Amino acid sequence: MKKIIISLMLISSGSVFSQVSVGTSAAAPAMNRWTFGGGIGLGFGSNSSFNLQASPRVGYRLTDDLEAGVIGSVSWQTSNYYKSTMFGVGPFVNYYIARSFYVGANYQHFFINYTDKYYDYKYNTEENALYLGGGYMQRIGNNSFMQLGLMYNVLWKQNSSVFTSGLIPNIGFVVGL
Repeated sequence: MKKIIISLMLISSGSVFSQVSVGTSAAAPAMNRWTFGGGIGLGFGSNSSFNLQASPRVGYRLTDDLEAGVIGSVSWQTSNYYKSTMFGVGPFVNYYIARSFYVGANYQHFFINYTDKYYDYKYNTEENALYLGGGYMQRIGNNSFMQLGLMYNVLWKQNSSVFTSGLIPNIGFVVGL
């Protein structure tokens, strides 16, 4: 089952990013309700640590201000001491306020594969996350926006979560609003 979900995530993320277009043409319908977007992250740190993340999303505008859809997440992390791969998928809902602010909820189920290089220890687990939050939106094109926000995982538990914190800053892009 995990291999099927991983394959679907990789296929859908490639198709999501390949279908994004900025602007509209004269032949385009006046009211396309589909939205596409996501975010990409890159990080470096001590002990040769490296982190790469991608989170594609596909949404549908139920009203002019309410959007629901599916978001995915894939993350690769490595350092001198460990390596980790994480996949997540789940629904999201966003409410837009005057196309300048948004509030939203995002539920994701994560599949985590962790290897400790120093002790030669492997660990596979799953974890749920329910992110609630919001942020600011900046128009960057005709129907394209950059989102800057802050989300909090209300299911996060300090001593049992694989995540170091429940608070998550996010930067993403949406085309089709």
